[in-house]
Amino acid sequence: MDMPVSKAGAIARRCEAIVDDLSFQAARDWKAAEPGRKVVGFLPVYVPMELIHAAGCLPLGLFGGGDRIEVIHGDAYYQSYICRIPRSTIELGVTGRLDFVDGLLFPFVCDVIRNLSGMWKVMFPDVWTKFFDTPQNFDPEIGGAYYVNELRELRADLERLTGRDIPDAALRASIALYNENRRLVRAVYDARAAEPWKAPAADVYVVMRAGLMMPVEEHNALLADYLAALEIEDRPRKDNVRVAIFGSFCEQPPLALLKSIEMAGCYVVEDDYALVNRFITEDVATDGDPLEALSNAYLRHSVETSCKYVPNEADKGRFHVERVKETGAEGVIYAAPSFCDPALLDRPMICGRLSEAGIPNMSFKYAENSGQMQPIREQAGAFADSIKLWS
Repeated sequence: MDMPVSKAGAIARRCEAIVDDLSFQAARDWKAAEPGRKVVGFLPVYVPMELIHAAGCLPLGLFGGGDRIEVIHGDAYYQSYICRIPRSTIELGVTGRLDFVDGLLFPFVCDVIRNLSGMWKVMFPDVWTKFFDTPQNFDPEIGGAYYVNELRELRADLERLTGRDIPDAALRASIALYNENRRLVRAVYDARAAEPWKAPAADVYVVMRAGLMMPVEEHNALLADYLAALEIEDRPRKDNVRVAIFGSFCEQPPLALLKSIEMAGCYVVEDDYALVNRFITEDVATDGDPLEALSNAYLRHSVETSCKYVPNEADKGRFHVERVKETGAEGVIYAAPSFCDPALLDRPMICGRLSEAGIPNMSFKYAENSGQMQPIREQAGAFADSIKLWS
């Protein structure tokens, strides 16, 4: 007999269906609802969704094909010793699953994603394609000025794509909507950190990921409903260890991996999955020049991740230690995609900083189509037991 699904569970199942749909029917329906609507896709880790929204477009988060697509054509375009997300993204393109997307942004994450932008221009010349480079210098006079110019260029490109201006007032209104979205996202993460047994990691993940595939107004309402549902959620509390998961900011793990970690005796209280809607950690200013406000927010209030340059090597991992303390995590699992140069290059430094701070940590690699979860579950289970016994 099937157990009744709680309200929070029902919201998560709805979001999971959106995430699992590789035909992107929800986005197709949004586009078809009104003539002239356009969809602008983007890859991880960060893009200014406010600008896309202010242009009247739907920002559509694309995170590869996951474990629900067999990569055949994509392997012909990329070598085997890189991560899987570019190959599965190409597979989505050549199989017609993205034939409704009008534009695609490739933000700077690594050389692979940068090169994918050029390949996309060649393969799909009728699609507006842009490599979007974020600053690695955090001096407002240098990196800040550079980023304002990048945003100004993006704004002009979106105006040409849509045939409509993006006035400052429209951009400020979009910034306000995304500020509300970020506040609600932070509230969900805070609620999970306080009572993780009420909010399974896989559920929180699909609620966040689905939000990158629907209008922000709709996601704000959904997040408010999910928060209300969590307050009355009734789940048994287990003797699980509280862990933070880092290293998965670009290529995403399969849901089965998240479930395996929790089945092994871990509560996930912090992560860097689907990072776009949490990349900016505080409200963006809604007065003054909106492009400068977006630039300042990126420079001063963005998370530390491996695709951002940290000038002082001694600071590497400081952000992760602080997040562990703030969320009350008892240990860290550093789970990086196979062949992810940024994450794997950072792993020794970040894990070293965690060890210096006395925070237990372990690491493993995965791919978005990982199928064998038993070894990961055994590793996570042994890690959880070691924390219980010796920490």
